[in-house]
Amino acid sequence: MAFENIDWIIIVVFLVVLTVIGLISSRKGGTDSTSYFLSGRNMPWWLLGISMVATTFSLGTPNLVTDMVRSGGIARNWLWWSFLLTGMLSVFIYAKLWSRSKLMTDLEFYEIRYSGKTAAILRGFRAVYLGFLYNVLVLASASLAFIKISTIMLGINPIIPLIIVSFLVLFYSTIGGLKSILWTDFFQFILATFGAVLTAYLVINSPEIGGMSKFLQHEAIHDKLNFLPDFSDTRMVLIIFVIPLTIQWWAAWYPGSEPGGGGYIAQRMLSAKSEKHAVGATLLFNFFHYAIRPWPWLLVGLASLIIFPDLQSMADKFQNVPTQYIQNDIAYPAMLREFLPTGILGLVFASLIAAYMSTISTHINWGASYLVNDFYVRFINPKASETRKVAIGRLWTISLLLFSVILALYLENALQVFQYLLMIGAGTGLIYILRWFWWRINAWSEISAMAGAGVFSAILIIVEQVYLIQLSQDNISIFGFEMEHAFWDTLKFVLVVLLTTIVWLVVTLSTKPSDEKVLIDFYQKVKPGGPGWKKVMENAVKKGIIQKYDVDSDWDVPVGLLCMSLGSIAIYSVLFAIGYLIYGELTLFFVLLIVAVISSIFLFKLWGRLFH
Repeated sequence: MAFENIDWIIIVVFLVVLTVIGLISSRKGGTDSTSYFLSGRNMPWWLLGISMVATTFSLGTPNLVTDMVRSGGIARNWLWWSFLLTGMLSVFIYAKLWSRSKLMTDLEFYEIRYSGKTAAILRGFRAVYLGFLYNVLVLASASLAFIKISTIMLGINPIIPLIIVSFLVLFYSTIGGLKSILWTDFFQFILATFGAVLTAYLVINSPEIGGMSKFLQHEAIHDKLNFLPDFSDTRMVLIIFVIPLTIQWWAAWYPGSEPGGGGYIAQRMLSAKSEKHAVGATLLFNFFHYAIRPWPWLLVGLASLIIFPDLQSMADKFQNVPTQYIQNDIAYPAMLREFLPTGILGLVFASLIAAYMSTISTHINWGASYLVNDFYVRFINPKASETRKVAIGRLWTISLLLFSVILALYLENALQVFQYLLMIGAGTGLIYILRWFWWRINAWSEISAMAGAGVFSAILIIVEQVYLIQLSQDNISIFGFEMEHAFWDTLKFVLVVLLTTIVWLVVTLSTKPSDEKVLIDFYQKVKPGGPGWKKVMENAVKKGIIQKYDVDSDWDVPVGLLCMSLGSIAIYSVLFAIGYLIYGELTLFFVLLIVAVISSIFLFKLWGRLFH
């Protein structure tokens, strides 16, 4: 289908409405740095939760899911479904800790938890590394998806619409800060979700597919429908199920799925009006992100195998698309262009623009918050006025988007970026989990983990380039046996995690801990509790620094872990219950629905014990 006048009108109306919402909600959003980056710390749980969902609904996410489905079936989505465990850990253990900290950004954590110049250096380095380098890479991935979808759907030079949309995002983001972003996210989430559901419905019921019954019986997807991998294929089980559920979820640092919270998820927690609102927002996010939203993308990804069984079929269909963009992830926009009628095409494309805008608006504001609060104010101009801070934040907001768009022109596919981000964050996740509850972890622990992950990743990538010459083939001979590409990627990840963990543990135990006063102040402010702080607090009592302190009274992690388990069971049950309902297997649907309900009942009975 080609774009008609009605499609362009719908897109223009959407952009105008979104800009108006951004302007209306910008009132007092840029009066000071707290308003600009944290929206005054008075946001309700439902708005923050929806904003988290909208942000993670990147334009590249449907492409990534489609890539996974086409290359490994639905079961391959365990590569990211496993991060639900990380998310639920943040919900029931870390959300309230972040809320108690009352920080401007999560990077301030370094100088309330660690001591000395190393803590300051670590904070500054992470501000530049995450706020600029890492953030630009994530933004570039989103811009790449926009370029691909625009190329397929519009059939014009994608740089023009990219510039227009980016300008509008900068317009309301730089004026209203996080407040404008939160309210535009709300509108964007509704439209983006509606567009995804509508697309799946139209594709499945198209004459080429023939409805759900014919779709499920089609031989092209027959071996792609299982929720779990084929356990007779040991390698595949390890790659997409065992390693993600046993190692990846806690060992990897990835935006939106940080062990222990962090990034823009922590920014939303710090913006909440209370601990309960921080927890509620994060729980709502995980429910929508994992249980509800994936199915429209999964169905379109499966249907793409019927219409475009291989890359060559897409290349033949879209001969105007550059060869470098013909990857599995481009199948999603290819299906949109193939099946959506006039009017609906414009509406769905507007929903995809919404997904793109919600992602980049959050990332540029989040990255700017690091570069202003944790670098500029901390190291360059500590006495900067609030007006100056907001002005510098706006300057960085513009710069981040500009650099990311340039980088996007050199990337090829979304899965490539996803795997690279996992690699360079491998092995660091356990520190972000334990640093709240083990006093012995210090700034050198984190420095050594980051350095180790970077060095070991680089070494293994070099090994890959030297030995894996035939990367375009399905099987590659290395070290005397056959190894698939995906298995090699998994092995690299596990090796980096193992080596990095050894390095930071050795460094932790061989370097001095943080100053006792810093540790005591941190504990009194955040109250993490637990045996990991008992030695510090007992010493403080003996020295008369504090009165008798019961560390165990603050220790609610066992209850949090039980809530985490119940929450994970409930959300996974809903996810697969929806799947079985789509498949027409009603018995399994009702069984999983009952499991979800029972888990939720027990969860909410325990909920109150998390708050003192």
